[in-house]
Amino acid sequence: MTNSSRVLKYGMVGGGDVSSVGELHRNALRLNGDAELVAGVFSHDLEKSRRTGAELGVDASRIYASADEMAEREAAREDGIDFVDISTPNAYHYAASKAFLELGIHVACEKPLCLTPEEGVDLEEVAARTGALFCLMHTFTGHAMSREARALYEDGVIGELRTVVVEYPQDWLVDALEKETEETKTWRSIPALSGRGAAIGDIGSHMENWVHYVTGLGIHSVLANLEALGSGTMLDNNFQVITKFENGASGFFWGSQVAVGYDNAFKVMLLGEKGSLEFWQENNNYLVLRLRDQPMQVLSRGSAYSRPESLKYLRTPKGHPEGLTEAFANIYSAFADAIRDRRDGTVKPEQEYGYPTLAMGVAGVRFFNACVDSQEAGNAWVEL
Repeated sequence: MTNSSRVLKYGMVGGGDVSSVGELHRNALRLNGDAELVAGVFSHDLEKSRRTGAELGVDASRIYASADEMAEREAAREDGIDFVDISTPNAYHYAASKAFLELGIHVACEKPLCLTPEEGVDLEEVAARTGALFCLMHTFTGHAMSREARALYEDGVIGELRTVVVEYPQDWLVDALEKETEETKTWRSIPALSGRGAAIGDIGSHMENWVHYVTGLGIHSVLANLEALGSGTMLDNNFQVITKFENGASGFFWGSQVAVGYDNAFKVMLLGEKGSLEFWQENNNYLVLRLRDQPMQVLSRGSAYSRPESLKYLRTPKGHPEGLTEAFANIYSAFADAIRDRRDGTVKPEQEYGYPTLAMGVAGVRFFNACVDSQEAGNAWVEL
């Protein structure tokens, strides 16, 4: 049974559509059993929001017309929410996040953080002023073997990073490739809603974030080629990016949402001076470690040799696969720990908890905007 003193109260902005990630977020929080949904703005359409809220068991008096109204009224309540979960299209992340941060309410937000670096810096300044915590929901960092990779890298097992190769092919936009019209296109094809880049902001932000999360290294400069394959109205749906990292390491990112036959094949190779690590999201219970003059090792989640940083998030026995919901739940678990510590008067740097931070979100926004700048400059090098 969950200790009632550990149960947090949360609200949602967005997440009301059946196709949205909102239900994934709610399921992840249910899996942890330490957060209760008590408030929300589930849609821009108030009647739809009320219907969704009623289906989710939220009291009618705590279903609001806007994020601003929800932030103000929840902040004024003695039993107000501990944090808000923002699961809207990209364009609404900034305003909603700022509304809650301004009132000292902690925020968990879908990626990417916002649309422009200036918005990101503003959110950083607000959070620093009010002391509110911020968690960015970059799913793949929640897998136990991503935590294992981070611990191995921090311990110097593969040495200093020399180069990184990241690929992320999907095919979910193939059918829409030639069919999308001005009348039928989704928000992902509208710059005002998705940002200046589509695939580069959607999946490119995952690629940059995983490397940043595991190695702690930010990207110094990029040379990008963004393509809109097909003859529809899509923004970029295929890209190649050469990167230079802060420590001088190089990188190559390839991502596509029109790669026929690929489901969600996110894969990373970190190559260091002493060895390399390989993580494949579709086979996320394992991590490949290659050390100089040694045979290749396949590390299995939950093994006796696993690091405490990954064992902490074990939910099923060794050999029993975990998935997307568990990865989300692991991120929320770390965020809930931070909120409870803050509530109890313990203040530690957010990066110690192991969830993607606001600073990482700003780095991601700088990354995909720099990639668009590079494309618009004729595929030239651009510093972040």
